[in-house]
Amino acid sequence: MSDELAFLGHEVGDSVAVAVRDVEAGKARVAFLDSEDQVEITTTESILLGHKVALVSIPAETPIIEYGEVIGTSKSDIAVGSLVHVHNIRSNRWQVKA
Repeated sequence: MSDELAFLGHEVGDSVAVAVRDVEAGKARVAFLDSEDQVEITTTESILLGHKVALVSIPAETPIIEYGEVIGTSKSDIAVGSLVHVHNIRSNRWQVKA
């Protein structure tokens, strides 16, 4: 496992984690706030400080989980280790509920 922490997940089971530094493509360590669990993922691209990475494969039109809560919905398939940002996620914050 990579020595330096790259991403912080809020809860085990979240589908995304946040970069705690600029991260280059390759192996990266993820730690969680709610446990002592750590995992290693392989990022497919550079992820900038503060941006999200997919911890699991996320099919199109799937809820995105962060803080143990749904924060958005994927617009397209998102592979593990990919950047999760406005190009592939729609925020649920302003969605009108029918």
